[in-house]
Amino acid sequence: MDFRVNDDQQALQAGIRSFCEGRVSIDQLRTLEASGGLDRELWTDLAEMGVFSLRMSEEAGGVGLGAAEAVLVFEELGRALVPGPLAWSHLAASRIEGAADGSAVIGGLDLSDAAGAPFLVEHLDRLDALLVLRPDGVARLEPGALGAKPVATPLDPLTPVWEVAALPPGERIAGADAVRRLRLEGAVLAAAQQLGIAEATLALAVEYARGREQFSRPIGSFQAIKHILADCFVRQEVARAAVYAAGATLDDPAVGDVARAVSAAKINAGEAAWKNARACIQVHGGMGYTWEVPAHYFLKRAWVLESVFGGVEEHADAVAERVGARG
Repeated sequence: MDFRVNDDQQALQAGIRSFCEGRVSIDQLRTLEASGGLDRELWTDLAEMGVFSLRMSEEAGGVGLGAAEAVLVFEELGRALVPGPLAWSHLAASRIEGAADGSAVIGGLDLSDAAGAPFLVEHLDRLDALLVLRPDGVARLEPGALGAKPVATPLDPLTPVWEVAALPPGERIAGADAVRRLRLEGAVLAAAQQLGIAEATLALAVEYARGREQFSRPIGSFQAIKHILADCFVRQEVARAAVYAAGATLDDPAVGDVARAVSAAKINAGEAAWKNARACIQVHGGMGYTWEVPAHYFLKRAWVLESVFGGVEEHADAVAERVGARG
């Protein structure tokens, strides 16, 4: 197994980055924030780029690539803060009609740990179907049939949230084995987005540190700022290694323990995302706390992604259990 990114994978990643730079600028994100955080035209364009059908077989109309390529794509989506239930629609591409081509927006709710009500569902008003992961299987629910009320001030302004008091059983579409697999895949996709956030916030902090002057010198020349940025870089690269390894291990489980690789990716990328976003705000100083500086968008998205498909503590416990069992 070669863990290095090859030329084709680099070209795929560069294409997604170029698309995001042209279609999802900070100014465009602010417009999306005012309109509910999800644009159907952008969603269709993402589908045409193969974001949702990436891992479907070519015979089924997909791109026929693997988790290693999906990680690179979702890294760029995270870097650009592309809003919407990206991971859920990607996971549903081969299970729900319309998910792959973008004609249907699929959301999801992970209740595999038997979490109780109330339930928080993201982008509920824009969903065409809702996947629910329960310990015994995967169910499909109709969003319009749920009694829900919007949360007035969601944590991430680009991720509107609805509170649902109760969930019907829904239509069962897969069993418990699918739940475990979808959770692993979803955690890797979320970790890839967190890696993108770690990269974007480091770049934003470096750019500001080079341009902002104090005492007639760029603040990036001060030792304290250098230390902050160096720590951010180390976290970013550790997260990159873990996330890329998890994607490759999902594609070829023979190279290692899949569950442990996925948990390692979620732990390292999760910590890198929120710590780098926090450091970015610190480097910006007082300006970092203002709404005009985009750093807050990254920190809020990092917190949202921390809560999906298992947080750092849950995955750390999972790694500890697996290491203890091997011992």
